[in-house]
Amino acid sequence: MSAQLLRQIRVIDPLSNGDQMNDVLLIDGTIGAIAPHIHTYPDSTTIINGSGLILGPGLVDLYSHSGEPGFEERETLDSLCRAAASGGFTRIALLPTTNPVIDSPSVVRYLNGIHRNLPPDLDGYPKPSLSIWGALTRSAQGEQLGELSELATAGVVGFTDGQPLANGFLLPRILDYVQPLNLPIAFVPCDPRLTGGGVLREGALSTRLGLVPNPTIAETVAISTLIECVAAMATPIHLMRISTARGVFLIEQAQKQGLPITASTSWLHLLFNETVIAGSPMNPAGSLPHLHTLMPYDPNLRLDPPLGNSNDQRALQTGVNEGVIQAVAIDHRPYTYEEKTIGFASAPPGAIGLELALPLLWESLVERGIWSALTLWYALSTAPARCLHQLPPQVKAGFPSEFILFDPSVQWQVTSSSLQSRSLNTVWRDRQIKGKVIPLSSLGCD
Repeated sequence: MSAQLLRQIRVIDPLSNGDQMNDVLLIDGTIGAIAPHIHTYPDSTTIINGSGLILGPGLVDLYSHSGEPGFEERETLDSLCRAAASGGFTRIALLPTTNPVIDSPSVVRYLNGIHRNLPPDLDGYPKPSLSIWGALTRSAQGEQLGELSELATAGVVGFTDGQPLANGFLLPRILDYVQPLNLPIAFVPCDPRLTGGGVLREGALSTRLGLVPNPTIAETVAISTLIECVAAMATPIHLMRISTARGVFLIEQAQKQGLPITASTSWLHLLFNETVIAGSPMNPAGSLPHLHTLMPYDPNLRLDPPLGNSNDQRALQTGVNEGVIQAVAIDHRPYTYEEKTIGFASAPPGAIGLELALPLLWESLVERGIWSALTLWYALSTAPARCLHQLPPQVKAGFPSEFILFDPSVQWQVTSSSLQSRSLNTVWRDRQIKGKVIPLSSLGCD
């Protein structure tokens, strides 16, 4: 038997609304006891000073992209799981943006088979569990209803195309069909007919930079349509990638009416607004010290939906803090260097984030007092699990052990050797950041 006693470590648990200093007794890597002071423990116990460390429930990734199958040069399922584990995620959920698309039970079985064959220990971190989103429509093209019953039987966690629904006439049929399946259904609220191929939120900056604008109404018209359908059919839905202040307002009004709607936003939309594209790192949270210089038109900031203005950013931060936006999604989207290192408007949208989100959100929002630590952990752990209809991870003696250790003071550089992901499409490439999830083995825990 292996036993370690973490003395006076900060324990964060959103389920019990707890954030306090405690002693934590670990027995064979599981939590044996948590108390303000523990005086009884096995004779062979290793005593560890937990000062400065945080113990919290494992993080839950609501949706991200796997390169495998079809785009293994970007990311394999192995490298994705390693990136997730080293970033503190004990559960990951894959979008059906693979090749072939996850629109049949055979692709679900293929991915589950790869995951089962991964080792249980990934460089000191436990292998995260895998959830798979099945495509709503065939080939995720938004034109024909997919094999939803077959996918449900194959064990998908829920249904989404991971992109806007091309054929709006399918929407009522989808909402009616999925009700008896009782699985989550998620939509990207965007009307492609209104985006105009825009790459920057419509406004003064898009005009000044000469980039094709993407209007706010492309998101809000789609949100309004979805709200009306839910009001008529009462099918619960999840809205992905919310990026505008008006979108937050519409969702809040719908929730006040009792409509079964949850929502998520991307971690990067919380950290940044559109000014970073012009080379300025300023935002309402203040300038992050490791981004004192930014390259204008950095293609790693080409996102979909595009970054909003400062009002959008503040509304998203407030929306998460007040529970209108329940979850923060990583939407980890790897691309090769050749794919991403082109002009801003031509670059494919997306960035990696599984290994970066927790430390950077902690530094930008928690350390600056914009969010509490409980708010951050709830949005990254408890809420995503609930959106997936899963029991959330919990830090409690006697319960299944699913926790992580986080050191917010560790300094490290974001490089190909320090990251587990195969791709490096992030604005933090070759920059120093603060905060790291640490493996139990680093504390002498087996």
